[in-house]
Amino acid sequence: MTIDVASSGDQTVTASPAALIRLIDGFECSAGAEALDLPPSCQRLIAFLAIWERPVLRGFVSGSLWPDSDAEHANACLRSALWRLHGLGPGFVQVTPVHLALDPRVGIDYREAVAWSRSVLSGTEPLPMAWTLNEISGLARELLPDWYDEWVQQARERFRQLRLHALETLCTRLARAGRYGEALLAGLAAVAIEPLRESAHRSVIDVHLAEHNQVEALRQYRVYEQLLRTQLALRPSAELRHLVDEVLAG
Repeated sequence: MTIDVASSGDQTVTASPAALIRLIDGFECSAGAEALDLPPSCQRLIAFLAIWERPVLRGFVSGSLWPDSDAEHANACLRSALWRLHGLGPGFVQVTPVHLALDPRVGIDYREAVAWSRSVLSGTEPLPMAWTLNEISGLARELLPDWYDEWVQQARERFRQLRLHALETLCTRLARAGRYGEALLAGLAAVAIEPLRESAHRSVIDVHLAEHNQVEALRQYRVYEQLLRTQLALRPSAELRHLVDEVLAG
């Protein structure tokens, strides 16, 4: 496979519809069944553009990827990364003298997860009856683990907050639909992401109570109560304690 990128970095390259970029749970770039072995500079460039859902200024890209270099050296590094993409696979990058962007035909798992999370939070679309575990388990995984660039850490935190809220909302919506097994998977995924998050534990407890599984609900509360006390020397909120008191009274 070839890529049509000029050495000047000023031509637009066209991506194959089969191209796929994975950022969740690690970086991977593939075309069809073939995984592409990209140099680190090319990986970072593609990952940066994949995180942004719109064309970005070339100076912003070079300054973010090479923050310790002056503008001239950073721009040279960017041109080098674009050139090194030549011959390694299908075209991924649309290049103009001002902007860079990934071809919209390239599949990106991160963007799909973000779009799916937003649709769950909006509540405008009904949940599909034929639910699979892929959507839930996909949100339980981290964005580019072991990458420590500042722009990655910022994107990772944004994605963490988005998926936490999406999983909790999904848990509630599935429970209201009587789909308790899937609801528990979503709630427990949120707990796994942030074990000290009370709203995540509350989502799981609510599902158990909806199923009339008071023992399971109390067990989940005790797990959270002990974790909070051990880690932060705190207690659960008065609201959550009151809920448990009502269960015990019942």
